[in-house]
Amino acid sequence: MRSFFLIVLLSYSLAGFSQAAAPRVLVGAERMEEYLPLLRGKQVGLVVNHSSLVGKTHLVDTLYNRGICVSRIYAPEHGFRGDAPDGEQIQDGTDTRTGASILSLYGKKRRPGAEDLAGMDILIFDIQDVGTRFYTYISTLFYLVDACSEYQIPLLVLDRPNPNGHFVDGPMLDHRLRSFVGIAPLPIVHGCTVGELAQMFAGEHWASPFALDLTVIPCAAYTHQTPYVLPVPPSPNLPNQRAVLLYPSLCLFEGTAASIGRGTPWPFQVVGHPGFQDSAAFAFTPRPNSASRYPPQEGRNCRGYDFRSLSVDSLFRLARIDLGPLLDFYCEFPHKDSFFLRNRYFDTLAGTYTLAKQIEEGNFESDIRASWQSDLSIYKGIRQKYLLYPE
Repeated sequence: MRSFFLIVLLSYSLAGFSQAAAPRVLVGAERMEEYLPLLRGKQVGLVVNHSSLVGKTHLVDTLYNRGICVSRIYAPEHGFRGDAPDGEQIQDGTDTRTGASILSLYGKKRRPGAEDLAGMDILIFDIQDVGTRFYTYISTLFYLVDACSEYQIPLLVLDRPNPNGHFVDGPMLDHRLRSFVGIAPLPIVHGCTVGELAQMFAGEHWASPFALDLTVIPCAAYTHQTPYVLPVPPSPNLPNQRAVLLYPSLCLFEGTAASIGRGTPWPFQVVGHPGFQDSAAFAFTPRPNSASRYPPQEGRNCRGYDFRSLSVDSLFRLARIDLGPLLDFYCEFPHKDSFFLRNRYFDTLAGTYTLAKQIEEGNFESDIRASWQSDLSIYKGIRQKYLLYPE
């Protein structure tokens, strides 16, 4: 634990996380003059959620108010309004405002089929990502690229900044561990916006062998080093900017016996377990709430680490996955044989069988990180071809 806090505390003296002097970032959805002509007179389908805002108005309502025919809405994990708990299947329905049908892409199916896309002249993807391989909105994008390629439907991506887009890090996905939390050969932190990812998925033919009619409306006044504070929480268990920046480092705890704060007001900002012996350690008790109906370690007093005092600025400037909390927690955990969940979900999240073994063998963080570098170098070469913004 000491290694993590030392690095973060040393960065407190650096310049603040202020965007006051920089021009305001315009997301793709706000640049309506660039894409409204592409939608006039067409049947439009939208893959959107609560983060799909133009100012303070939802993209669906914005387009509807401008006379665009919104025919169908496709809902990802957490639903069209972004309020469904983690893991809950999303049901089909109807948007009462526009009359558009809502089709779930996080229920019985994850990829739209021919019948789901019938009658669509163009599809729009506009969802805020947070920059990690295991965040499922990019898996929905992957399947959309695949389906639009196969059925020859144009895809329009309205780009948004990546709050963790200023670095690339972590092990690459082992194809044997491909899943909905690891859909493409990416490192844990991929360093791309959704527009850049769409270009990569299509350009590398990872999603489909067919050509894709893809248009990306890029952000304005954005670079990969631009600190970007999300205007709304991207999902129920990432309630603030601190959680978003901690997410790449702490999500791996989801594959362990520990709680990362689901069922508390501080998800992805605390880590604990009832078996921790240090009575002086920070403690919390997970309980069901609107964001997590069945939180790990529900109703049990968990002792562990508290990251809520870390500054957003320092976390942004850290610019890497920090394995310190994970390695320290494992070192202090009293029952090593039960640290990793038996279903080996840790391997699925890590995207490799190697990381758990390295932790169990007591490898230093520097040695673990060194083992990623060759694959990361290859990936960065691929990524470079699809970047839309300066590094």
